[in-house]
Amino acid sequence: MLASNQKTEHEEVIRKANEHINEQSKGAQEEPFRLNYHFMPPVGWMNDPNGLIHFRGEYHLFYQYYPYKSIWGPMHWGHAKSKDLIHWTHLPVALAPSEEYDKGEEGGYGVWSGSAVQADGKLVLFYTGHVDGRAPVEVQCMAESADGVVFKKHPANPVIGKAPDGARFGFRDPKVWKQGDSWYMVVGSGQDGKGQALLYRSATLTEWEYMGVAAESDGTKGDMWECPDLFPLGDKHVLAISPMNMNGAKNWLMVGEMDYETGKFKPEYEARLDEGFDFYAAQTLLDDKGRRIVIAWMDMWGSKLISEERGWYGAMTLPRELVLTPQGTVVSRPIRELEALREAHWISESLLLQDGEIRCWNQPDGNPLEIIAWLSKGDDEKVSVVFNLSSSEDDREKTTVAYSFRDRILTVDRSESGIGDGGVNRIVLPESSSSEVKLHMFLDRSSLEIFVNDGEKVITNRIYPGDDSRTFKVTATGGKAKVTLEGWELGNIWN
Repeated sequence: MLASNQKTEHEEVIRKANEHINEQSKGAQEEPFRLNYHFMPPVGWMNDPNGLIHFRGEYHLFYQYYPYKSIWGPMHWGHAKSKDLIHWTHLPVALAPSEEYDKGEEGGYGVWSGSAVQADGKLVLFYTGHVDGRAPVEVQCMAESADGVVFKKHPANPVIGKAPDGARFGFRDPKVWKQGDSWYMVVGSGQDGKGQALLYRSATLTEWEYMGVAAESDGTKGDMWECPDLFPLGDKHVLAISPMNMNGAKNWLMVGEMDYETGKFKPEYEARLDEGFDFYAAQTLLDDKGRRIVIAWMDMWGSKLISEERGWYGAMTLPRELVLTPQGTVVSRPIRELEALREAHWISESLLLQDGEIRCWNQPDGNPLEIIAWLSKGDDEKVSVVFNLSSSEDDREKTTVAYSFRDRILTVDRSESGIGDGGVNRIVLPESSSSEVKLHMFLDRSSLEIFVNDGEKVITNRIYPGDDSRTFKVTATGGKAKVTLEGWELGNIWN
């Protein structure tokens, strides 16, 4: 037994991590592409959101975290809390690799992604212990906290010691929830080239019964499903996944029926949750207002590293409320708490743009903006409306957002957005968008999120413009168009 003044290995690893964070965070906060109103780590690398939960009147966000460098490393769980999902307070590291089931000598290891629940007054975390070269490589584990800040790994770990039924491509990212009197856990996996969501059931949280494959790919949706999240929404259930090796998509959403007796989920509608390049590992929570809120990692594996010396890497998307429509689709809307960030009323214009006419405004320092644009076509079916955001005076650097009424195609082009990755998003909007479209755009120092027609579609991208790219332009091509603009400068949540 440890003496009262002795620390466990887990406590010591966390102490060292927190000490490093406190020493290095000031330098990281001075890096020029730090965001104004998105969640970021104080220092180091961040990826997947984990353990989203509303606990004792506050929102808690955990995340995959390597505090020592701005590149991926042995995973810890970072931790923050908020009263409103907008303004965040960083808390000490919650979990760190310290045991034989989550710590290795080299290669990939750590406290990988998972979720959180409240049970018996405690905040309980579930995560994957991953150790390359160990057999098995991945197991499911839990940790508990009475105060929601200091966590102890459970003596029963691993609570699921191996993957079921043969060879698998991955066995990770447990998402736990309660339905009726039972706890359920869905785990991401893959077998025979098909991504799968595996379902478990428990009465105690420490002993789990395998129920089988709740859902799997039809062969076109990836060979491994990371970060599965299965939850009720309206009178349906939704399964959100991050598929690996799926052509054309890194996130996917399915709406359908869940049979808890058979353990089977039957999809009826499927779509991308976000159409952009930088949206991955989405996780949801149910808050005290009954809202289903989703947050995702606002970056992507394989993205160009701007600099390994920048001191930090990774950010979260704005929180979004998911709503089931009467048509059985899901819309994604920015939560209303974001309105509290509005400061100066930056723009309010109603324009009738002639073919080729350009209107131009200077963006404020740091480019923290919220812009709502209502677009209406004139008599010419060929008209398009084009926005150049974070544009240099000579237009050599810009992010282009364009909508063609004839084709109903919305295009976001970041090929000239700065020093980051390029790429073009093209999405076709429904017939209802043939004459009018609403674009709700959130522009931060190094990100752009666009909500189309109150969340029918969403496009999330990281962009890295230079300091002198601070112009906002709009033009009509191919005919006349009516453009109504309203916008605000947004406050910095980290001041």
